[in-house]
Amino acid sequence: MTATSTPPGLARFNTLEEHAALTALHEACASTAWAKRLLAARPYATAEDLYAASDAATAELTAADLDEAMAGHPPIGRPKAGDPTSAREQRGMAGASDALKAEMLELNLAYQERFGHVFLICATGRTGEQMRDAVRERIGNTPEREREIVRTELGKINRIRLARLVEDD
Repeated sequence: MTATSTPPGLARFNTLEEHAALTALHEACASTAWAKRLLAARPYATAEDLYAASDAATAELTAADLDEAMAGHPPIGRPKAGDPTSAREQRGMAGASDALKAEMLELNLAYQERFGHVFLICATGRTGEQMRDAVRERIGNTPEREREIVRTELGKINRIRLARLVEDD
């Protein structure tokens, strides 16, 4: 591969039919505005170009767009049944003790009651204890501060999911 050639996985994404590309992007992030913005900017020369477009689109999401994106994420400790992405990302809770899982459920409910949405964190590579500690810390935030943290965490998740989408065969 030369320095100017597009990696095969990214080339495949760039040439997907529009509906298939939109579906793939929705699997990465449930925000329609985010997905449409990334779709409109195709083709991407590099994965970094795609990630930069994702970061820019995430930064511009409205409150309603963020709500739509968060609605696509299950609570920590309760991955969507039959969803390998959700299970992989929340792997740190898989081996957690029953006590930790119960505590996480309580914290998730308290967080959702306070902020009106799921606790969103980039769970990839985090232990159950780290996720618990994060929700404990963040539950005291103002809604405005928490919204910006959610936006940052969503951006991290989107990058990880995009990387999987365009990885080489």
